[in-house]
Amino acid sequence: MTPSDTSGSPGDAHGRWSDLERPPLNAAALRRGLVRPGGLWTEVEVVQATGSTNTDLVVRARAGAPEGAVLIAEEQTAGRGRLDRAWTAPARSGLFFSILLRPGEAGVPTERWGWLPLLAGVASAGALSRAAGVDTALKWPNDLLVTVAGEERKLGGILAERAGDAVVVGLGLNVSLRADELPVPTAGSLALAGAVSTDRDPLLRAVLRSIAEWYGEWRRFEGDPGACGLQETYAAGCATLGRRVRAELPGGRERIGEAVAVDGDGRLVLATEGGVQEPVSAGDIVHLRSVPREEGPPAQE
Repeated sequence: MTPSDTSGSPGDAHGRWSDLERPPLNAAALRRGLVRPGGLWTEVEVVQATGSTNTDLVVRARAGAPEGAVLIAEEQTAGRGRLDRAWTAPARSGLFFSILLRPGEAGVPTERWGWLPLLAGVASAGALSRAAGVDTALKWPNDLLVTVAGEERKLGGILAERAGDAVVVGLGLNVSLRADELPVPTAGSLALAGAVSTDRDPLLRAVLRSIAEWYGEWRRFEGDPGACGLQETYAAGCATLGRRVRAELPGGRERIGEAVAVDGDGRLVLATEGGVQEPVSAGDIVHLRSVPREEGPPAQE
C-alpha cells in the first residue's frame, strides 16, 4: 500500500475531511518549515492512513533511507506501543509520526542508543509545554503525562526500534481527543488538559525542532547523556522519580521500591526494601501511592 501525500488543500474540507475541528496537516508547509540545508530533517511525508508509521519507516531504513526522514500519518490502523500493545485514536485527533536516525554516522556508540526514546520524551515534553501551554511530565521509560481534572493521565507514548544501523523512533500524542473518545480512562489529551492551542501543524513543528536540537547536542557529545545535559533534564522532568513504583519485569517478575534515579545507561534505579538499589533496564512501571498498612496494599495511580 502506498498512501497518498495529503497537502491540506481547501477542497479537502468538502470531501473526505468532514470534521472541520480536525483539519488535515499541511504537508507542504511542514516541509518548508522543517527541511533546510544542513538541518536534521531531510524528508517530511504525510500520509492519509497507514498501519504503523514505525513499521513503514523500519522498512525504508533497511532499504537505505537517509537520516532525518519523517513519516506522519493522519490515522494509524495498526499503531503499536511497547510490548506490541495496540494504539488507536480517531483520524487527525493527534500526532502520529516516526523519525529515522542514524547516530552511528556521528560516532555515537551503540550502547548509548538506548537514550533516544528518553531524548524524544524530553524534547517533546518541553516543546508541548511551550507551544500548548500545558505542563507535561515524563513517565519512565516512554510515556508523556498531563493532568486532567486533577488526575495524572497518559498523553502519549514513544517506541524506538533498531533497524540495522538505524533507529526508528515513533511518537503518538493525543491532541484533540475528547472525553468520550478516550480508549481507556487513564488516557488524556492536550485538549482535555486545557491546551491554549490544538493546532497540530505548529505543535508538530515545535516537537520536531526540539528533537533536532536535543539530538544535535547529544550527537555532538557522542551520546554522553551527562555531558549534553540530557540525563539531568530528563530527571528534572520525570514524574516517576521520588515515587513508590512497581516494576513489572520480563518473565513475570516484579520489584517494588522507590524510584531514586535514572543512571548513565538510562536505567531506572529502584531503592528496594533492605536498602538495595537495583537498576531496571526494561519493564512496565506502575506508579503507586502509599496508604496506611491497615487499609490494604498500595493503590495504583
